[in-house]
Amino acid sequence: MKIKKCAAFFAAMLIGTWSLQSCDNGPTKEVWLDEFGQDSCYVQDWGMVEINRSVVHTPLTVNGVVYERGLGAHSISRLLYDLGGKAVSISGLAGADDKNLFAGKLQFKIIGDKKELWTSGVMKKGDPVKEFDVKLKGVDKVLLLVEECGDGIMYDHADWLNVKITTRGDVKPIPAWAKPVAKEKYILTPPAPEAPVINNPLVYGARPGNPFLWSVMATGNRPMKFEATGLPAGVKLNPSTGHITGKATTKGEYKVQLKATNDKGTAVKEVTIKIGDEIALTPSMGWNSWNCWGLSVNDEKVRDAARMMNEKLHAYGWEYVNIDDGWEAPERTQKGEILSNDKFPDFKALTDYIHGLGLKFGIYSSPGHITCGGHVGSYQHEEIDAKTWERWGVDYLKYDYCGYLEIEKNSEEKTIQEPYIVMRKALDKVNRDIVYCVGYGAPNVWNWAPEAGGNQWRTTRDITDEWNVVTAIGTFQDVCAEATAPGRNNDPDMLVVGKLGQGWGSKVHDSYLTADEQYSHISLWCLLSSPLLIGCDMANMDDFTLNLLTNNEVIAVSQDPLVAPARKMMVENGQIWSKKLYDGSYAVGFFHVDPYFILWDQDDAEAMQMRDYGFNFDLKQLGIDGKATVRDLWRQKDLGEVNGSFQTKVPYHGVTFVKITPTK
Repeated sequence: MKIKKCAAFFAAMLIGTWSLQSCDNGPTKEVWLDEFGQDSCYVQDWGMVEINRSVVHTPLTVNGVVYERGLGAHSISRLLYDLGGKAVSISGLAGADDKNLFAGKLQFKIIGDKKELWTSGVMKKGDPVKEFDVKLKGVDKVLLLVEECGDGIMYDHADWLNVKITTRGDVKPIPAWAKPVAKEKYILTPPAPEAPVINNPLVYGARPGNPFLWSVMATGNRPMKFEATGLPAGVKLNPSTGHITGKATTKGEYKVQLKATNDKGTAVKEVTIKIGDEIALTPSMGWNSWNCWGLSVNDEKVRDAARMMNEKLHAYGWEYVNIDDGWEAPERTQKGEILSNDKFPDFKALTDYIHGLGLKFGIYSSPGHITCGGHVGSYQHEEIDAKTWERWGVDYLKYDYCGYLEIEKNSEEKTIQEPYIVMRKALDKVNRDIVYCVGYGAPNVWNWAPEAGGNQWRTTRDITDEWNVVTAIGTFQDVCAEATAPGRNNDPDMLVVGKLGQGWGSKVHDSYLTADEQYSHISLWCLLSSPLLIGCDMANMDDFTLNLLTNNEVIAVSQDPLVAPARKMMVENGQIWSKKLYDGSYAVGFFHVDPYFILWDQDDAEAMQMRDYGFNFDLKQLGIDGKATVRDLWRQKDLGEVNGSFQTKVPYHGVTFVKITPTK
């Protein structure tokens, strides 16, 4: 009897610390996922996965309940673990964190060896947690995935709570994405010819009575002589610089013939200048200081950007030089006027310099009392700020939704829209054409920004130079594509090519995007009719970056006067995006991209990146029944005639970007 009692006691003690299944299977143990820390293997499209706190560093809270342990994530998020086939189960809770500003839709999934094992269904802020207890017998790798559910709200903070894996072996995080294989940057765009080529968009809008500034934008050998016939009354051309200035006096549409002549020949191009109520009839093209310099921007850096734009890019259509946050003085004057800080000693002199180069000047503010960077905002000073910017010569305003939530806690669309309408009315009272960007921080902005008077509007959170972020932002733009029209553009944020700031404003580094990814990035933004605002160190652009930014055929897709909405098609190897052009042809991009791609086979990473991926496209999807000609836009090369379909091979994360024209 004593022997039996001892055996029973020993077994009970063993079960208290280990779950004894059988002699063959061995004991199990519990592995809590928050004990791995902030592992670098995790891939997330905004912020870092946080341990025992939300992604915005607040306590893990779902539907009013606070949890002590878990992982604070954000859609889209991928957490991949190697189980070695020895795991028994994974259990825990999942829910949308209460700290979400807006009730965006998201979904949690648990995937084992490419098979979906559990899904939460669509969730949003305020929903109770969903519990899971998923069997993992025989599973080699398990993925914890958070999806963005296509509503266009990209502010989805998502919490994995009390998550543990019961296993008979080890558990370790492993890379969810392949580390890019180093490849040489390659240049596709041919050099511009020595003879003149005029690259102005085919349409330009301005308001009567306001200062007019445009240029004949032409590549070719200098010196060059410029001419223009048919200009509106009140404006004139400088024949040596090509700058068109003055004030148009009469509304109307003017067919203007631009001419550029040098020692190699003459180029002529007809454009339409519309003097009326609409400006920014094609997407803005220029530079913004934030992605390189952040709050460290100063007068010298802006002048460097303007000088380089004039020398290298203006001839291709680039014209805006925009200062982001960090220019404001700590306090207003006694009259309430906003001032620049010591980094900008004389704004009027700076704008005169920029305008003298034929370029335009942009500035930044917020409808709140403070900006995103903690500087003075425009709240209750909208009219006085607009008048100040008129005096300085501002041509562009980026107006981020920061600080205003401290004034108006309600985050309904109507209350978000209200301060933008206030600034719109203030801008309408000054005698300048100021492109108005309804800025960062508001969900579904495309539904209400046109009524608020925006010319363009930020559709997403901030971009960074990571492929998963670029694709998460860019490839969801079909949600808002139908809002696109002349003078009305969705803005998926700035271009992350060239040399950028580490954390925006610190040590400058080459974009982390590969060459293929950068070609894809530019191609997609052009198809989307997005503003093209580079954020690189303009004084240190290499030949590859210049190649990306100086292909006039690629840029022409962005600047097409039809400004037609882009259309997305999902296919086996990625996505196909297309846009109808004014001449009846189509711009089409074939992208190897899958925002949910997971590196299940770690050994295949390098081989996978050296592979090309095939696309077979039926022209009927464009409404073309029969033959068409195809031109490679990056290489500026005709690919010949096709009949019914077009085939191409695309590199890993790369693009084939073509113009397809029906044969008459």
